[in-house]
Amino acid sequence: MASLTRREALKLVGLLAAGSLASLAASPFSGFYPPESDRTLPIGRGRVGGEYIYRYRYPSFRSQRLGVLRRDELVNIYFTLNSPHGPLVNPVWYLTQEGFVHSGYIQRVDQAREDNPLVEQIPETGVLGEITSPMTISQRWTRSDGWRPLYRLRFSSVFWVTGVDEGPDGSPWYRLTDDLLSIHYHVPHAHVRLIPPTELAPISPDVPPDAKRIQISIAEQTLTAYEGENIVLATKISSGLPTPVDFEGDLPTDTPTGRFRVQTKMPSRHMGDGKITAEPDAYELPGVPWVCLFTKDGIGLHGTYWHDNFGRRMSHGCVNLRNRDALWLYRWTNPIAGPQDWYRRELGTLIEIN
Repeated sequence: MASLTRREALKLVGLLAAGSLASLAASPFSGFYPPESDRTLPIGRGRVGGEYIYRYRYPSFRSQRLGVLRRDELVNIYFTLNSPHGPLVNPVWYLTQEGFVHSGYIQRVDQAREDNPLVEQIPETGVLGEITSPMTISQRWTRSDGWRPLYRLRFSSVFWVTGVDEGPDGSPWYRLTDDLLSIHYHVPHAHVRLIPPTELAPISPDVPPDAKRIQISIAEQTLTAYEGENIVLATKISSGLPTPVDFEGDLPTDTPTGRFRVQTKMPSRHMGDGKITAEPDAYELPGVPWVCLFTKDGIGLHGTYWHDNFGRRMSHGCVNLRNRDALWLYRWTNPIAGPQDWYRRELGTLIEIN
């Protein structure tokens, strides 16, 4: 399916709102290929966050599959719509150049850029940097192997930049220090935006700590933040997806319920198996941003760059949030973390989960 003109897209949206898949199948858009010169301009771009997703003829999982998109492929987005064919929790679909894709595993990268200026003087304690490329492949240097690819770093993930070195292409690359493994790897400086301290300033620091609390509903997949009785943030989440525990000592993957407090705050966290690997499908999530841990087992609130399916259980136990909401909570909750803090440990804001 080729992309539609704006007029045709609007007609299609009207059919979607009023009719069924049967009416769509009989519509004049079946098999229609407008001329290249008459195509609409894209309104944005998306990166595939899952291992693979399907392209569909119409915005429904019941319609014809047109092909497959693999992890980290980029697609131009020409139209966004809430499909009457669901799914109910997240009915958002995107019209691409070759059919429709569901938004659940598409990360919007509309603001991606690869032209960030070089900052040569990096503090010894490091400075936080955000990946602004849709995806960049880090490189690691060792005496035995020289430069070799390592992790794929995705848009909006956050890392500690600890220096500037000559990269494999001879140009300046930022040195990143992995917070979990304490190894170094490098990325082109143009793919990283250094985060100014002003963006990490505390929110409502004058509100008494006991007046702040977070309420999470597993059934509704929502998070609500309160100052006293006033709601200051309400958003969708993705909590843990329960899976069977096969071996004694395995951690359950459903999010625990009860009363907790923020225990440790980390602006960047390497989650996953902790393996040094370049395998793109390995369970490695470096640079998970804006983490607020609330259990000793490492369950917490954090930003998410690998899916956009909030309102549905998706995680391995943590509470997934959109990055903007995770950053807001990171700045709002106690204890207060400074821009140079790799971690801050102290009992803080109350979290009630039911």
